[in-house]
Amino acid sequence: MAAWCQFRSCTPPWDASDSEGGRQGQSGSGTESQRLSAGANGGPAAHEEAAVRGGSPSAPLADFWPSSAYAQLHISARGWLVPTDAYLRLFLVRPELALVEESCAAEIALHTALAASPQRPVPAAELDALADADVRDNYRHFLRFRDGLLAAGTLEAWYLATLRAGIVNLPPLFLDCVAEACARNVLQGVLAGLPEGGAHSRNAWAAQLARAAELLFRPQRIHSQDGQILCGDQAVLDVLNDTGGLGDIGRLLAQSNAPMREVNLEVLTHANAHHYWARAERHSFLLDFTHEVTNDLSHGLVLTMTRARSGLKALALVLEAWVAHFLGVQVTIRPEQKIEDANWRWHVGLDAVSSALLNDLYEGNPVDKERMQRLVSLFRLTFAHPLEMRADVAGKPVYLGLAMSPDKVVRLKPQNLLLNLPLRAAQ
Repeated sequence: MAAWCQFRSCTPPWDASDSEGGRQGQSGSGTESQRLSAGANGGPAAHEEAAVRGGSPSAPLADFWPSSAYAQLHISARGWLVPTDAYLRLFLVRPELALVEESCAAEIALHTALAASPQRPVPAAELDALADADVRDNYRHFLRFRDGLLAAGTLEAWYLATLRAGIVNLPPLFLDCVAEACARNVLQGVLAGLPEGGAHSRNAWAAQLARAAELLFRPQRIHSQDGQILCGDQAVLDVLNDTGGLGDIGRLLAQSNAPMREVNLEVLTHANAHHYWARAERHSFLLDFTHEVTNDLSHGLVLTMTRARSGLKALALVLEAWVAHFLGVQVTIRPEQKIEDANWRWHVGLDAVSSALLNDLYEGNPVDKERMQRLVSLFRLTFAHPLEMRADVAGKPVYLGLAMSPDKVVRLKPQNLLLNLPLRAAQ
């Protein structure tokens, strides 16, 4: 049997079928002139009062990402997510806690009691009675998570408190699941606030925003093709590469070196965006992260157009909403291909790779071309109210970086924005 720590993300769908079968287990500041380009290559922990759920966007936007468990959560007066018994029960049907044929009597009794009353106290003696050491550890992780959620009152308050504490004593699975639920909550407000207009156009932009928001909780793989920078779900692409889209049969064919069929995934566009909602849980659409489109008009004329509704623009808007939702400050984020700023004072890497890269540039350390080409995009963040910033950087832009690892994987850490913005101490 495997433990929680082996799981890196939520396993959809959240339903009782998961119980069948065996268990599975900062930023810096600087004063020197800097120049950088990228993209061309490739709340308080108080209890919140639950309130009725607010309005939701019209179908088909109303119910997507069921694996986020958004439907099992309540909304507080502040707009944050309140844990419920239904939400907690979902963890009990995951493979890590679901009953199996080998479950001992003590485990069956504990599982049955928690399914009936997920918030019930669990004495240490009940855990000690479990025969399987991995099962004991899994229950301890779950109960630590559950008790933290209930004490914080909302998922957002727990998420912030956990990050700010600087020590996460739980497997990454729990942070990933909470991040997905929070991203779904943030999107609810973003999509409901989209301006009225043509239904097709509005739906297409909504799909771009939702697909971009997947980066908040799912690693992505980057691919350059014909001048485009394409972003695809890492887990999906890796499975397709291993199996040719044929599941276990494809894996056997690959092991026997048999020829595999070519698998093509669709790039999310205005024309096919209406298909996103039915396929959202498959994470099968590619997102176009191309900064600009260049057209040769002959006679030496070249027209360069910034793509107003690129995947990067959608991601920027999602990150704006993420900051506003958690921190209550209004910011504007715009994709940038380069930074030329003699007064560059603050930056935040959105992932470990860009954090290290930007820090090296700040400190004047040499950065070779190969590392520079790992930058997927830069962003410029500005505060609507500079007085909300630290006094020494008030009014200055904050530059953000997004980069891929040597194996072309982007692991965006949305918590970096919540922890590393130059906010006044009162924030």
